[in-house]
Amino acid sequence: MAGAIRHGVSPITDYDIFLFKQGTHYHLYEKMGAQKFTDSDGTEGVAFSVWAPNAQSVSVVGNFNDWNPDSHPLAARWDGSGIWEGFVPDLQKWELYKFHIKNSHGEYKEKMDPFSRAFELPPRTSSITHWSEYEWGDEEWLKNRGEKMSLNAPMSVYEVHLGSWRRHWNDGLSLSYREIAEELPGYCEDMGFTAVEFLPIMEHPFYGSWGYQTLGYYAPTCRYGTPEDLMYLIDSLHKKGIAVILDFVPSHFPTDDFGLARYDGTALYEHEDPRKGYHPDWGSYIFNYGRNEVRSYLISSAAFWIDVYHADGLRIDAVASMLYLDYSRKSGEWVPNIYGGRENLEAISLLRDMNSELFGRFKTIQTIAEESTDWPMVTRPVFLGGLGFGMKWNMGWMHDTLDYMSLEPIYRSWHQNQLTFSIWYAFSENFMLPLSHDEVVHGKGSLINKMSGDWWQKRANLRLLYGYMWAHPGKKLLFMGGEFAQGLEWNHDSALEWHLLQKDDFRGIQDWVRDLNNAYKKYPPFYELDFGNEGFKWIDCSDWQESIVAWLRKGKSDDEYILCAANFTPVPRYGYRIGVPRAGFWKEILNSDATKYGGGGLGNCGGMEAEMIGWHNMPYSLPLTLPPLGIVMFHFSTKNTEGQEEE
Repeated sequence: MAGAIRHGVSPITDYDIFLFKQGTHYHLYEKMGAQKFTDSDGTEGVAFSVWAPNAQSVSVVGNFNDWNPDSHPLAARWDGSGIWEGFVPDLQKWELYKFHIKNSHGEYKEKMDPFSRAFELPPRTSSITHWSEYEWGDEEWLKNRGEKMSLNAPMSVYEVHLGSWRRHWNDGLSLSYREIAEELPGYCEDMGFTAVEFLPIMEHPFYGSWGYQTLGYYAPTCRYGTPEDLMYLIDSLHKKGIAVILDFVPSHFPTDDFGLARYDGTALYEHEDPRKGYHPDWGSYIFNYGRNEVRSYLISSAAFWIDVYHADGLRIDAVASMLYLDYSRKSGEWVPNIYGGRENLEAISLLRDMNSELFGRFKTIQTIAEESTDWPMVTRPVFLGGLGFGMKWNMGWMHDTLDYMSLEPIYRSWHQNQLTFSIWYAFSENFMLPLSHDEVVHGKGSLINKMSGDWWQKRANLRLLYGYMWAHPGKKLLFMGGEFAQGLEWNHDSALEWHLLQKDDFRGIQDWVRDLNNAYKKYPPFYELDFGNEGFKWIDCSDWQESIVAWLRKGKSDDEYILCAANFTPVPRYGYRIGVPRAGFWKEILNSDATKYGGGGLGNCGGMEAEMIGWHNMPYSLPLTLPPLGIVMFHFSTKNTEGQEEE
């Protein structure tokens, strides 16, 4: 039984208040909300605190006091911070609670704790007292994480929605965190992925939002288990050498009355003016990035998931919507900045501060921007004027490539620039190539059904797309189901179509993705110089009549190359000569038309010696067989010898 509330007992210091009001307190999760605390007399309990500067009164209610608002009133701090607090002795973990607020209008509202570590299962809305007691076992992973997350390392990301990756066959219910931990790490290891990216696992009231309508910025969704269960899943992935990237949504939050919206009766977390504070696309509120306390709240949340949950990176959602004041707005529907421009100066400042804090504090992690415009220097350091992200999704590459692959081959010759244009800007940012969940929802169809042609051609085109993607500069991201050519558009209420893997056609696609990942990790030219033009060279991008492109990838060594040649028509090409820079044996390491992948088996017999025939401004050349709707890749090293395996 909880004791009577006591005031003046708090983990929050005057220095905490100074940092909080200054907008530079990035450890708020250690101070605010419901903190396990021991007072000066050695009494254990929970110290509650909440920021509600315009409230007339605040109390904590819960199952420990029969939800009686008169039982445990909080007291406003003397320092003008707007924080209400109180210490409840003998209160334990897993207690339900809310903050009962008499707001600025005299209305009584029961609100969630913005810093809650756990929530009831939606549609119930109570916060839950919680503090982690999980014992991690990923010390070795964290010690070596810098090598895995480096920009010079291979990164192939498997994007996953936890509720629909797999489900119980008998009742259709989602797997729990711990059940997923028994399957996902091994699957990613087998498939050769280096990282998993989870769609937002932060608590969200509406399951159909996939987590992008976040309210629990410090709590994982309880739909799949406890916070410790999620930690176990992340721990299990780390033990298999798989990095974990979490989707993070600081761009907007839902309008639910029990949540952050008009928290103390005023626009506390959001803007009062709907031209700045309401998002027309998503029907949600936009954070007030110019308010220091909100900045501390959001940056602390970003740090929380890396610090407490051992995440290795954050993918920041909808960055473009944060950067532009006129995003999805017509003239007269937005407010210019102080210089009359459309740039959101407060959001820019927040993103820079967030990246500076995360990279300065954790060093070996990554942040990745989903930024869909040509905003400059997204992935350049803050001290150079950039936003400070580690990487950025290449949305232009995605749109151009999918548009091209949807064309019937007879029309592709007139659109070759859609393939080649991406190289013009490929090194302006540190790009990740995304084939994400956004491309297989809302009537867009699955990836396999975006491809042109009959069933054989669709599969060949999909293998060609993946081969082109894996050989293109930039890190890789593929949404779940794409690795085996799921036929249906993704549905968050259903599991993936795993039964398709009983058929050779789908296993062939899966085998191709597995082999692409393994080759990608094995050969440094695929990844070492991803973000510099010295790692890429066109051999020929001008043969638009036959829709063929050929290029070289190079790593840090001058004695190693990857040659890639792609034929985007269903017509095989025999003796197609391609120039190469070095004499010697060029070993065929990947061929999307191999029979094991469902292709016709046209290839180059494992490789060939370069001929001393100059071609494409190169001193040597190879007369290649280019399979229909196929891509072939060759590895050259001074260690290669004809007929012998590489060491």
